[in-house]
Amino acid sequence: MNNSSSGQDPLLLLVEDEQDTADLVTLIMKERGYQVLHAADGSVALEKVALMPPPSLVMLDIQLPHIDGITILETIRATPDWENVPVIMLTAVADQDKIKKVRALTVQDYVLKPFRQETLLRSVDQSRTTSARPQ
Repeated sequence: MNNSSSGQDPLLLLVEDEQDTADLVTLIMKERGYQVLHAADGSVALEKVALMPPPSLVMLDIQLPHIDGITILETIRATPDWENVPVIMLTAVADQDKIKKVRALTVQDYVLKPFRQETLLRSVDQSRTTSARPQ
């Protein structure tokens, strides 16, 4: 049900409000062969979840304008066709309670910013081999 089976480049939905981080992730992921669709705030991200077919991967920040990333993750997991889309949290939030909460909502990985490119790509590679499942 994701774009990678259709013969075109896999699609990444990147939900990130910091433009520098979004630009860096976009560059890294385009080099990896992904099409990148960027949402700069939570409201736009929820519109994308409601209106577009599920992507191959979602990278999601927690601290976002308008609607936080945890709410977006809950919506993704409750949306038909999106419930098994791999999600990588890409955030500066190191709060253990929030980490436990998002892991319970079945994320593939939790990458702290600032991140190293190798760490991000390792998470992406791991997300390709796993579906959304509790960790």
